[in-house]
Amino acid sequence: MGETFYIFQDGQLKRKDNNIVMSTLSGQKKNLKSEVTDEIYIFGEIETNSKLLNFLSQQKTTMHIFNYYGFYSGSFYPRESNVSGHLLVNQVKKYDNTEERVRIAKEMLKSAAHNIYRNLRYYNGRGTDVESAMKDIQRLIKRLDYCASIHELMGTEGNIRKIYYSTWNAIVKQDIRFEKRKKRPPDNLINSLLSFVNSLIYTTVLSEIYKTQLNPTISYLHEPGTKRFSLSLDIAEIFKPLIGERMIFSLLNKNQITEQDFEKESNYLYLKEAGKKKILIEYDQRLKRTLFHKGLGREVSYRYLIRLECYKLIKDIIDEKQYDGFKIWW
Repeated sequence: MGETFYIFQDGQLKRKDNNIVMSTLSGQKKNLKSEVTDEIYIFGEIETNSKLLNFLSQQKTTMHIFNYYGFYSGSFYPRESNVSGHLLVNQVKKYDNTEERVRIAKEMLKSAAHNIYRNLRYYNGRGTDVESAMKDIQRLIKRLDYCASIHELMGTEGNIRKIYYSTWNAIVKQDIRFEKRKKRPPDNLINSLLSFVNSLIYTTVLSEIYKTQLNPTISYLHEPGTKRFSLSLDIAEIFKPLIGERMIFSLLNKNQITEQDFEKESNYLYLKEAGKKKILIEYDQRLKRTLFHKGLGREVSYRYLIRLECYKLIKDIIDEKQYDGFKIWW
């Protein structure tokens, strides 16, 4: 498993011989050890050139870029090297077959909803009364089985999320009013946190898809679009509750992230650099966290669970084994 580098400082990022070198405006230099670098996240203002991009492509290193305010701008996605025409044809066929597409999308949402339910069960078992919401979500999970279209699935998913978000004021121990999810733009501290963390999960999933033969633009739950890697959105849904939302609850309830980490004048829209760093440190640690995988008989990291999800999807696409989405089992 390679390393991930997060760059906050302004400066230059260039290739020097067979290495990637970051030079800051103050003259400091850091070698990013290209041979072990998997991903680079850019949060600062960086100058670079095509020589570096060619090198990143050779090294199969993805680079994700965020703007000054911490909003995701895009990714440098190197030329595909793990290509399979056979898989691509079958990936498209599965998308084009309504019954098959709905089946896969349904399994993705059932997995995501199960993981949401397990988050609520965790807090309910520790004295936060969210039992009513748990019952409502269980009822909606059963309803997913009867959805016959992507539109119906997305509607049910929206209702599950609405109930889930309604419990956050009870789960989060800071005095923050969270009424509903609002993205464009986020209108309070929690919505800003969710937008930032969801962008991280989206980019991590994209990096893991890149290591497989899947095409990231052919998706099943979300509509394939011309301006996004929609399969990343599909798979991210499954891991948001485990990786992103558990982290947000923990950061807020331990007061590791507070109002002080946001620009108040912007209505808490923008995270300060110190806040972003705290989140990235915690996020990186969570991706490296391991658990014993019964099926594989060995320890695997949370990041590798995402790759395994890609492999399970591939097996379904080539009709080797029906897709069974990741569900928290502990």
